[in-house]
Amino acid sequence: MTGILAIMHSRLERVRTQLAEFQLFESKQSRRRFLLHLLVLVVAFGAAVLIVRRHLSFLRDAEALREFVAGYGVLAPLVLILLQAVQVVAAPIPGQVLAVVAGYVFGTWLGTLYNMIGIMIGSTVAFWLSRRYGRAYVENIVHDEALAQFDSVSEDYAAPALFFFFLVPGLPDDVLCFAGGLTDIPLWKLIVIALVGRAPGFFLANVFGDLLGTDQFGPALALAVGLLVLSVLGYLYRDRVIRLFGRGR
Repeated sequence: MTGILAIMHSRLERVRTQLAEFQLFESKQSRRRFLLHLLVLVVAFGAAVLIVRRHLSFLRDAEALREFVAGYGVLAPLVLILLQAVQVVAAPIPGQVLAVVAGYVFGTWLGTLYNMIGIMIGSTVAFWLSRRYGRAYVENIVHDEALAQFDSVSEDYAAPALFFFFLVPGLPDDVLCFAGGLTDIPLWKLIVIALVGRAPGFFLANVFGDLLGTDQFGPALALAVGLLVLSVLGYLYRDRVIRLFGRGR
């Protein structure tokens, strides 16, 4: 009994020593600087989200969004690009909804172009923020389950996992921008992965919007069903596909 108590005491002392030596910040100045930046960021994002929720409550309504974007005339492309960039970083707007709107208003090719410009800007900001402020910041944005799932494959298959999650329609690819920033993948490569991986899904969403805009409801329905099937299959076989992509590393 005495031996067991001695072992438990030794382990407790070891844990206490490790906790005492653990430091999240290098200095008090570093901690103050981080907290100040975080405060400014929280206030800025809080104001942006508040404005979006109060004054742009229609953002989940594709028809209302179409009228809103089209109402800006020659500035409509810039409005769409801005909305797409903001939705990646701060607003709860499904990017695919904006892609459908873009296809409806601008057609397949221009809509895809404007969407991808916005995606590039928003993804770059998200990657930079997570890399600048670290995991503690990302944990406040990304759901624990989604982050744990990404962690389970990122150690061995970070780049293939990111590419696959971006590629499959319907997965929460925006939050992955923040998770991806925690990896050691170079920023330029993260941006390329995000753009190449998301391009097919956004292109098809623009095609869907274009079909709706030209009253081709039959093909639009067939495309929607196809995307849904791909999303389900991608989710069910995600681990196997990620490992397959990782073999080429």
